[in-house]
Amino acid sequence: MRVVITGGTGFLGRRLARSLLDRGRLVDHEGKERAVETLLLFDKGPLAATPPDRRIETREGDIADSAALARLITPETDAVFHLAAVVSGEAEADTDLGYRVNLDGTRLLLEACRAAGNRPRVVFASSLAVYGGELPATVGEEVPLSPQSSYGTQKAIGELLVNDYSRKGYIDGRALRLPTVVVRPGRPNRAASTFASSIVREPLAGREAICPVKPETVMALSSPRRVVSALLRAHDLPASAFGANRSLQLPGFSVAVGEIAEAVRRAGGEEAYRRILWQPDPAIERIVSSWPQQLSAPRAAALGFAADGGIDEAIAAFIEDDLEAQKALS
Repeated sequence: MRVVITGGTGFLGRRLARSLLDRGRLVDHEGKERAVETLLLFDKGPLAATPPDRRIETREGDIADSAALARLITPETDAVFHLAAVVSGEAEADTDLGYRVNLDGTRLLLEACRAAGNRPRVVFASSLAVYGGELPATVGEEVPLSPQSSYGTQKAIGELLVNDYSRKGYIDGRALRLPTVVVRPGRPNRAASTFASSIVREPLAGREAICPVKPETVMALSSPRRVVSALLRAHDLPASAFGANRSLQLPGFSVAVGEIAEAVRRAGGEEAYRRILWQPDPAIERIVSSWPQQLSAPRAAALGFAADGGIDEAIAAFIEDDLEAQKALS
């Protein structure tokens, strides 16, 4: 199989690539397992390092460049994981960039899949930011989409495009609404939710981190391990599992930000806890508070998707998978 990951050298892209290489196989459109022969990682430059493996190819390019996508998506492409995006805070601050990458890039990618003519499976990473406004205590797929940010609007439109291109038979698509992913290794980015990882990652690595929201702020989260597992499971499920609605709300666990800080205390002691600096930022608080706090995902649960056991489990996974490398960052 020839598999493409957009945003392939980013955090989730690299982790997904490692999982695919370890697994070595994916389910094809006939429901049969086939070997992954080529794993093509597409991203903007400069490209991050990738595992040394003969199956990996890297391509540097612009997701909104139709010519680059025509070279990327060929009739031999069996699967596409579309992770490339401008993050929430950056999409809100730079409207033109957000729409160019998150909307135009998604549409042009789907057009490249259509032109290839072989109906590849496409897994699109969407977000809880598609919801917003006056939300019920628990949010599920029955809640209308009413995003309160440009990022959420772009993701909602992307979901509709995946549904329409699937309905027309151009792709076999599925869109996953991801909870906030915690703990992300590396450095802070411009996502409004970046603090949720920073207040774990930095204190455990010996550095201070700013928390811009109140301790009582509740967030719905998922660990990187669960998200990667969900991306692979969503790919392998048959189209019939999704029916007419190709958008799927993933399960997540809910936790107050103050409890995240207490989990850092449990994992790293008082010294780590004291490295969390509480500095309110009304703009960040406004964006984060518009997102769902509690999730209902019965359709995903019936399809075999599951949430983490809680924040302690997610932090333990970070310590096991990423903490030593995080400490080495200057």
